[in-house]
Amino acid sequence: MAREKQPEAESEGAPERSYREQLDHLNPIAQPLASRKLTRKLYKCIRKAAKHKQIRRGVKEVQKFINKGEKGITVLAGDTLPIDVYCHIPIMCEDRSLPYAYVPSKSDLGAAAGSKRPTCVIMIKPHEEYQETYNECLEEVEALPLPL
Repeated sequence: MAREKQPEAESEGAPERSYREQLDHLNPIAQPLASRKLTRKLYKCIRKAAKHKQIRRGVKEVQKFINKGEKGITVLAGDTLPIDVYCHIPIMCEDRSLPYAYVPSKSDLGAAAGSKRPTCVIMIKPHEEYQETYNECLEEVEALPLPL
C-alpha cells in the first residue's frame, strides 16, 4: 500500500512545481533549453498534435522515425536519468537537420501528450489542423542556440 500512495503523491505534486523548481533537476546535456514561454507553446502544440494522432512518443519510436526520415520538432525532457537512455537523439536530429529542444519536466511532457506516464522524448509532426501553432514553435526552436 505504501508503494501505491507514493507515486500518486509524486504525480499530484509534479504539476505544482514551478518552472524555476523544475530547472533544479535538469541534466547537464539539456541544451538548448526552451524558455518558460516556449515550453508552454510546445505543450500546447503537443496537446493539439495528440488529438490528431500526429506525435511520436518514446525513445524507440522517435529514433525509428528519425531514421526513416520523418520531419518534425523533437522535444526532450531535461530531467531524464540516466542520460544514456536518450543522449543519442540530439545527435541524430543534428545529423538530419531536425529542430529539437529540451523542456524541464518529463511528467509534464507526458501529460501534454495525453498520457498518465512520463515520457522523455516526443516528436511533433506537422499537420494542417494546427499548422500556425506548429510554425510558431518551429521558428522559436530553430532560433535557439545549439550546444557546441
